Amino acid sequence: MGLRLSEITLLAMALLCFAIGAYAYARMPEQVASHWNAQGEVDGYMAKPWGVFLLPAVFLCLFLIFAVLPRLDPLRANIRKFVSQLDNLMLLVGAFFFYVYVLTLAWNLGARFNMSQLLAPAFAALFFYLGILLENAKRNWFIGIRTPWTLSSDRVWNKTHALGGKLFKAAGLIALLGLLLPQYAILFVLAPVLVAAVGSTAYSYLEYRKLHK
Repeated sequence: MGLRLSEITLLAMALLCFAIGAYAYARMPEQVASHWNAQGEVDGYMAKPWGVFLLPAVFLCLFLIFAVLPRLDPLRANIRKFVSQLDNLMLLVGAFFFYVYVLTLAWNLGARFNMSQLLAPAFAALFFYLGILLENAKRNWFIGIRTPWTLSSDRVWNKTHALGGKLFKAAGLIALLGLLLPQYAILFVLAPVLVAAVGSTAYSYLEYRKLHK
């Protein structure tokens, strides 16, 4: 099976990151800012080769995961039922990585901004579309809310993903508040998505118990 257009696009975006990094490499500082705290201030650095090329390398690994794992799934016929949503998520994840990479390079080349504030809308879009994917996902081994209880029952899978989709879309909307209140941006991003993940997992267990009472 050949690569789908979304996979080719993701690969092209990863390679573009390498090309941009190579172009900017000579102008980058020897210690590259690579991590920002909750206030949007730099609190971590990497040596230049790692700081410039680590994220593109992770991006390339992400492409391989998206390309290979669904093809290995024994339930890949189910994945084909929501492949259009999966393709869109792949492109959105690629855009997210590309955006983070450009922000990182821009900061190290002298631009100054609140990193947490600018990342908030990117996380919001990612969480919201993840909710859409979850609402459409069919039972499989690699994509979705994979707990022992959802993987054991189509009914538990479907009910859990219906709820999880709503929770993740809500988390995406809440994350947008980070634009308005940048000092709390990290809280608006992390807290709702943790609630969505833990809530979905707990709900899958409760639904499984209810089904087998």
